[in-house]
Amino acid sequence: MPFGGGNKCGCCQKTVYFAEEVQCEGKSWHKSCFLCMVCKKNLDSTTVAVHVDEIYCKSCYGKKYGPKGYGFGGGAGTLSMDTGEGLGIKPEVQAPHRPTNNPNASKFAQKPGASDVCPRCGTTVYAAEKVVAGGNSWHKGCFRCAKCGKGLESTTVADRDGEIFCKGCYAKNFGPKGFGFGQGAGALAHSQ
Repeated sequence: MPFGGGNKCGCCQKTVYFAEEVQCEGKSWHKSCFLCMVCKKNLDSTTVAVHVDEIYCKSCYGKKYGPKGYGFGGGAGTLSMDTGEGLGIKPEVQAPHRPTNNPNASKFAQKPGASDVCPRCGTTVYAAEKVVAGGNSWHKGCFRCAKCGKGLESTTVADRDGEIFCKGCYAKNFGPKGFGFGQGAGALAHSQ
């Protein structure tokens, strides 16, 4: 303990006296200085996340230093339009949607021992980013409807001729058609 009464605050560098001291990672803080470096929320032992000499709430820490990309939500309530620009994070620019022109949709048409190639972008699909549908391996980011570009899941995908579609686009383009569809028995016509 330095001469003069107490340790120095990790935030304001002023002396911290015992009655107002909060300790974290071997450092002392004033109770009023023990705030998230980004959003300025009050912190306690259950909400603090430390990075080098900086303290954050768990939410801001996750946005700044946590994993990024598809599938890394934080649980309930993670739907957000916050891109993290206030944290110095540059938003990712999504590549434009490109439908696949895959002449041979069979996974078995590839050479034995060859790595999986995404039919949408033509690059290698590794196990950590692999989604299988329509007889092909897709990147999670390429797993989108060939017509409207909507992101797909196992419950919303429909495949035809090696291409994948959302159920809505599949129904519009390949589903039953005709006057009186859905009006009762005998009214159903199917066109190709």
